[in-house]
Amino acid sequence: MTIISTQTGMQRSLRQCLSLMAALLYQHGHVLETVTIGHRGLDRDTIDELEAASSDWHICQRILEQSESAVFNEHDRFVLTELGRDLLFDMFGEGAADCA
Repeated sequence: MTIISTQTGMQRSLRQCLSLMAALLYQHGHVLETVTIGHRGLDRDTIDELEAASSDWHICQRILEQSESAVFNEHDRFVLTELGRDLLFDMFGEGAADCA
């Protein structure tokens, strides 16, 4: 039972973080494609802006990275992994971002 509740808790945390991320992106003039397309992503300056805008950003970024739902790519940009994209599309629908 502990494993199931731990997995459920992690799913809930990931979903909360993805929701926060989506809201912050929109508030700062970005779209979901910013983090769902591998060659785009958030640069360090944008992440600094999001941290300044929300005290929860740093925690969510850490949860996304630790769960392997997001990574810094080879261009040093923060992007969602396949797991992160799957969860995001499950939450907001495939049409929420123009990539499949």
